[in-house]
Amino acid sequence: MRNDHVKKLALAGLLTAVAVTCSAFTIPVGAARCMPVQHMVNLLGGVLLGPGWSVGMAFVTSVIRVAIGTGSLLAFPGSMVGALCCGLVWRMSGSLVAAMFGEALGTGVLGALCAWPVAVFLVGNEAAVFAYVIPFLISASGGALLAGMLLAALRRSGALKGLLPAASK
Repeated sequence: MRNDHVKKLALAGLLTAVAVTCSAFTIPVGAARCMPVQHMVNLLGGVLLGPGWSVGMAFVTSVIRVAIGTGSLLAFPGSMVGALCCGLVWRMSGSLVAAMFGEALGTGVLGALCAWPVAVFLVGNEAAVFAYVIPFLISASGGALLAGMLLAALRRSGALKGLLPAASK
């Protein structure tokens, strides 16, 4: 049991480091900076570690990115809601495609709607309620697709067997 916790912590740290390191890779879409690597990491964390770990990784990544100037406060609601949704969908269904849609819709719609009050009241941006939906959806969909392809390849190769219990579905 303890060994699983150590493996989860190590993988969570590694995935968080990847998300922070690759946060310089951005695609400007409208008012937002899209970060597909964050969403890729959300899906990897949600599938391999579960929703709680994935949300924790998204939070820590957002804190570090804001602290070093590569992210904004909008990273918190977008990434955390998406991480929760994909992890919960994976846990309930065991379907990689469903988890990919969970990340895309969780970040792209729910996370974007949660980002609106952050943008208006904390950041001071004038924005319509749905202003972040399309940029967040584009970013999350790209990242979910990347993670889905990676996880499918790892599953086919057998690399996921025995790694972590959550990944063996």
